[in-house]
Amino acid sequence: MTSATQRIVSAGYDLVADAYLERFGISTVRQKWLERLVDGLPATGGRVLDLGCGAGVPVALELAASGHIVVGVDGSPQQIARARQNVPQATFIEADMCNVGFEAASFDAVAAFYSITHVPPAQQTALIASIARWIKPGGTFVASFGAGAAGEWTGEWLGTTMFFGHAGEAETRRALIDAGMCVRHSSVEKQDNEEAAFMWIEATKGR
Repeated sequence: MTSATQRIVSAGYDLVADAYLERFGISTVRQKWLERLVDGLPATGGRVLDLGCGAGVPVALELAASGHIVVGVDGSPQQIARARQNVPQATFIEADMCNVGFEAASFDAVAAFYSITHVPPAQQTALIASIARWIKPGGTFVASFGAGAAGEWTGEWLGTTMFFGHAGEAETRRALIDAGMCVRHSSVEKQDNEEAAFMWIEATKGR
């Protein structure tokens, strides 16, 4: 069942699909962390889950172009429609990432860039546990989380209403460790030309 929060997020991204890509389509910060994820993959044929894939650009597109098998999940019908056009060789699922299900050890890596910040803090620990189950032993998880203290906010963003939630840096790290993930790299970084900061994490399963 789709929650009221997810409906806000999905409807918001439907409305700003083009504006979001125009404003955030290029990011040196995101690219740096995407390269960390790629470094943990085989040269080709890795299975990668892109949570909050948006229009598929640039993450799913770059991974698929490198010969990896990409599954993208997003709750916005408009974003999923664009992703299917932009990256036809990948598989895209329209779903709430908190409700989607995959077999254990299905993926070599999971990416969640600017997406878990749209999940209520109370649900983020369970989502992290699910992600850890989906990753193969030794696999990689790279994601951005809210920086600073825990909290949540609903308000105007890019001309629409949007929800953001932060579980808190310490709680996020604790959730990763409890799920069997080992944090390899972490830093708080501002988005290009933006004041908003995110806590970026690269973690591996069981190492």
